[in-house]
Amino acid sequence: MVDFTRSPRELELEARTKQFIREVVIPFESDPRLAHGVPDELVREMRVKAREAGLLAPQAPVEWGGYGLDHRETATVLRAAGYSLLGPLAMNCAAPDEGNIHLLDRVATPAQKERFLQPLAAGTIRSSFFMTEPDGGAGSDPDMMRTEATRDGDHWVVNGRKWFISGVDGANMGIIMARTGQHATMFLTPLPTPGLTVERVMHTADGLMPGGHGVVKLDGVRIHESLVLGEVNEGFRYAQVRLAPARLTHCMRWWGAARRAQDIATAYATRRVAFGKPLIDHEGVGFMLARNEIELRQAELMIDYVAWTLDQGSRASTDSSMAKYSVSESLFQIVDRCVQVLGGQGIVDETQVSMIWREIRAFRVYDGPSEVHLYSLARRLKRHG
Repeated sequence: MVDFTRSPRELELEARTKQFIREVVIPFESDPRLAHGVPDELVREMRVKAREAGLLAPQAPVEWGGYGLDHRETATVLRAAGYSLLGPLAMNCAAPDEGNIHLLDRVATPAQKERFLQPLAAGTIRSSFFMTEPDGGAGSDPDMMRTEATRDGDHWVVNGRKWFISGVDGANMGIIMARTGQHATMFLTPLPTPGLTVERVMHTADGLMPGGHGVVKLDGVRIHESLVLGEVNEGFRYAQVRLAPARLTHCMRWWGAARRAQDIATAYATRRVAFGKPLIDHEGVGFMLARNEIELRQAELMIDYVAWTLDQGSRASTDSSMAKYSVSESLFQIVDRCVQVLGGQGIVDETQVSMIWREIRAFRVYDGPSEVHLYSLARRLKRHG
């Protein structure tokens, strides 16, 4: 039987997170340093405060400083953290670090955990995940991977190019995925490292990723065999270990941002008067906000359901794919309606809504574009039809 009962720990963490976001994180949104992205200095300042509040990486295992939350509890806390776009960064539960923390906890050796997972969970370093490639290489179809790793004694030598590598500029460690024969392998590497060059940081619609999204050249990068993550040739399988939970945590965080946009738009429509009555009393506005409330609840329930299935031990590959498609599409439409309700204020940075709209648009692309998820689900229907 599906059970969405909230644990006392979950409710207490949710309340503390909401207070922390409201009283500590939201004031950072007006920091002038954000004019050119999110500097690491600002992230460090917020994380000091999160650590003091006992809210740093709450989703991480207990042995690495977190609360060891299950997926359902994580959903509640990350939705609350996402109410500010800076919240997940402050609490060290943002991508790509959050997904890398999960993967390292599941796959890394004790020595690798001590070297990489401990400081990553503590929020003292940043990480990147190197999979997507230009030049006809891997993207939504990982079988197209062209980056190669070849063995040379007790080292592996990696050559290739990657792009859209989130957070790479200034990252302290990376997980590199490369082809090893007909398979793929994941490699850990400290950053910077010889042979790995960030060719450029791409200008993108979203602007709140520390380190941006980079194009990277891998030219004879030597990685000791002790830094193979898991087993050789198991990279594609480990990608699935990371993928389903990471899809879902994206949904959780962005749900919080959409909730924020809805609250701002509703408050505005309630107080703003036009044509003799508040905007919300005009059906064209009131009905948009009503639809938003319905779709927020639907998205919340879908997130919780998939989180519950993960907690039952399921890989939840299909369910998480459905959630990624449905939630990303719904949340973007919700925020877009909020922009419309706000009118001119929705397209300038006088409120957070225009920024949320720009940032959330990318959600329909990363971790599988919506069309790829539909394609995958259609293939599944054909197999089982």
